[in-house]
Amino acid sequence: MNLVEEENDSKKDHINEIVLSDDVQRAIEQVLQSSDPLDQPDFNPTDYINQLFPNEQSLSNIDEVISKMECDISLIDDNIRSVVRGQVNTGENGRVALKEAQQSLTQLFSLITDIKSRAEKTEDMVKEITRDIKQLDSAKNNLTYAITTLNHLHMLVGGVENLKRLSERRQYGEVLNPLQAIIEVNQHFQQYSEISQIQTLSAQVQQIQSELATQITDDFKNFFSPTSHSNANRMTITQLKDACQVASVLDKPVKKNILKWFINLQLQEYVQLFHENQDIAWLDKIDKRYAWVKRHLLDFEEKYGTVFPPDWEVSERITVQFCTITREELAKIVTRRKTEIDVKLLLFAIQKTGNFEQLLDKRFNGTTLVEATSEEVRQERDSFNNLIGSCFKPYLDIYTDSIDRDLTALIEQFAQQNQQMVVPKEINPGIIPNCADLFVFYKKCMVQCMQLSNEKPMYDLVLIFKKYLREYAAKVLEARIPKPQPPNSTTSTISSSMSLLTKDFQNLSTAAGQVIHNFLKEGETPRFSPEDMRKICYILATAEYCLETVQQLEDKLKEKIDKQYIAKVDLSDEKDVYHRIISNCIQLLVHDIDAACEQSLLLMTKIAWHSISNVGDQSGFVNQIITNLKQTVPVIRDNLANSRKYYTQFCHKFVNSFIPKYINTLYRLRPTSSGSSSASGSAALVASASSTSISDSAANAPAGGNILGCEQLLLDTHSLKTVLIDLPSIGSQVQRKPPASYTKVVVKGMAKAEMIIKVVMQPVHPASLYIEQYLKLMPESNVVEFHKILEMKNVRKIEQQQLVEAYKRACPQLQQQTPVSSSSGGSVGTSGGDTGGTSGQMSEPTAGGNSTQSQQIAAAAAAISGAGSSIMALGDSLMDKGRIKKIENLIKNRLPN
Repeated sequence: MNLVEEENDSKKDHINEIVLSDDVQRAIEQVLQSSDPLDQPDFNPTDYINQLFPNEQSLSNIDEVISKMECDISLIDDNIRSVVRGQVNTGENGRVALKEAQQSLTQLFSLITDIKSRAEKTEDMVKEITRDIKQLDSAKNNLTYAITTLNHLHMLVGGVENLKRLSERRQYGEVLNPLQAIIEVNQHFQQYSEISQIQTLSAQVQQIQSELATQITDDFKNFFSPTSHSNANRMTITQLKDACQVASVLDKPVKKNILKWFINLQLQEYVQLFHENQDIAWLDKIDKRYAWVKRHLLDFEEKYGTVFPPDWEVSERITVQFCTITREELAKIVTRRKTEIDVKLLLFAIQKTGNFEQLLDKRFNGTTLVEATSEEVRQERDSFNNLIGSCFKPYLDIYTDSIDRDLTALIEQFAQQNQQMVVPKEINPGIIPNCADLFVFYKKCMVQCMQLSNEKPMYDLVLIFKKYLREYAAKVLEARIPKPQPPNSTTSTISSSMSLLTKDFQNLSTAAGQVIHNFLKEGETPRFSPEDMRKICYILATAEYCLETVQQLEDKLKEKIDKQYIAKVDLSDEKDVYHRIISNCIQLLVHDIDAACEQSLLLMTKIAWHSISNVGDQSGFVNQIITNLKQTVPVIRDNLANSRKYYTQFCHKFVNSFIPKYINTLYRLRPTSSGSSSASGSAALVASASSTSISDSAANAPAGGNILGCEQLLLDTHSLKTVLIDLPSIGSQVQRKPPASYTKVVVKGMAKAEMIIKVVMQPVHPASLYIEQYLKLMPESNVVEFHKILEMKNVRKIEQQQLVEAYKRACPQLQQQTPVSSSSGGSVGTSGGDTGGTSGQMSEPTAGGNSTQSQQIAAAAAAISGAGSSIMALGDSLMDKGRIKKIENLIKNRLPN
């Protein structure tokens, strides 16, 4: 029962709820503007009560609120009652007003009916009045039409007789006006063609027109015929002019036949004179054809220019027919004698033809070209362009083949000049001159081909351009890139050094050191001379010019060539070739500076860093690097002054190559003392073999805890970073701020080198603190780098394994790599066991060698092995395992058989 009551209550609430549309709500708000929350359409009782009583304390005035609400409800009830009562009165008033409106409509309807009936009576009265007027008007129109028809008939009957008489007398001047009138009247009477008299008159008119056409045609032939000069019936110029006017009035075929006969008569001499069997018809005398028609047109216009009406365009028609005949005759003769055509003759004929066609475009408006019978001519419409020259299009491959041969010779000439050409002495010499000559030739060919055709011959020319752009890049630019020359070395130096090993065993240490020095010197990286570097920059600048010009050439070709070939014009492969040359030149320059820096880095490995007793100025290897950069970079910068972006690219590539090598060299150093006697002895030998002077106290530095070498390395690294940041402006009087991207690369790379040195300076005990410092300084490191740094600190193998395990536990999330074995030949200052392994490798004979060579190799290996661990310590401090293998190969290859 409770559920039923609740459902009924919900239904009542739903029924009592009034939902108004948005339009009604807006209208109410405009009429009854109120800020009371109770008047809002989205009124929520709960929110309103919560607003009145936000807390328990506010309930103290609930009686006042209820009293106010009851007062408002009473006021609203009163308003509702007054509105309901007013609505009752309003309904009564509305019924009264509706009744009055219905009465007014009835009266209005009766008035409209009365007006309509009166209008109908008025219309009938008007029709009765105007009936006679309409009859009179119709009679007038009929009478006027009858009189006009009778006048036309009279004109037709009298005009036919008059035309017969005038035509027999050949009085064409008097025939013109009556003929025009009779033709118009005859067309008017075509609607009465069923009347026999009209049919007879129409037939007479047609007969007169036919007789006039035949008579005028015969008169033309008699007048212009070569045998008619003695004829007494020959017309005068005035009669001939009037006859042309009459022919214009007659049917179109009359005029067309007269012009066709007359034009053929005018060109009859030309056809016979320039027949294909005549010598004058060949291409070398093609200008005589055009000279003939010019003379003939001048003669014709002087004699008969006033005879023909201007709208006949007789001179233009003669010229069009001349062009058509010439094109057909040239096509036949060129097909028959194609083997006799060379490019000069072809271009001569095309040039003369093009000039003649341009002259015709200026002289005539081309209106008669539409009437030409040739489809090829109709395509040209109002232009004489290619009206004759189209016959040469199938043979333009002769021209493109000639361009191919000329470019072949030109590239060969450039290649020969390439062997003798030297780089100009001035700074920033520009580009190779023949490069500009090549593109000037290209432009000339393109302009010339545009005059010939912009269709397939132009596309063939594009293919030729592509071919010789690659040829120029290979035979002129790439062939001119200098090759670095290795330093002079002879086998006599090696033989003399080996003799020290075999003959002077008392000074075995010195002899072994000399052998190693000679092999190192022989393995030095070849360098470029300053002239070669300027030549590389010269080629780079030329390749850049070619790259930019090829892009312009591609755009111009796409603009000029026919639209059906635009998508096929693509020089991207050729641009890639010049991009490759530029990249190769930059790489060679970078490699050259790298080669010089490698010697300085090699000197860096010779310094006994663990024996340094005090930190002073920057080391000698830094001075060498700075000197090398100051000698080399300004040359490159001055010669790439117009290629600034590629100079910046060179600087980027150099630092990206040098900084990793510098960091790898740092890994090979042992800047902290290990306390072992073997290390001290090795350091002493290294110090004695180094060209850099080191104090005697450095060689006898106490074992353990010496980080002065690290401090010196830190100072040297900072100096190198400063130099590398200023590298783009090094040696320049004008200091420019380097690009931000370049500075970022240098700072990031050299910061890693500084962090490596700082990590090496940290004590390994306690291990947890060392690993914590390591992760702070080198957060992006891995196990391999961690192992290399332990090698730099001369940490014992057992401690290394413990520290590596601790490092793995500290950062398990890293992708760990297998550390390099501590006994590898790549580490410096390794134990004597490693030396023995190396000696064992060096003592192996070459496969396939004879017994004498094997004995010599074995003797050399035994001599080196007998020199003791001090000599091998020297070798380990100078080179890594790869360089030791290089020495082995050099020994095997250089020993005499």
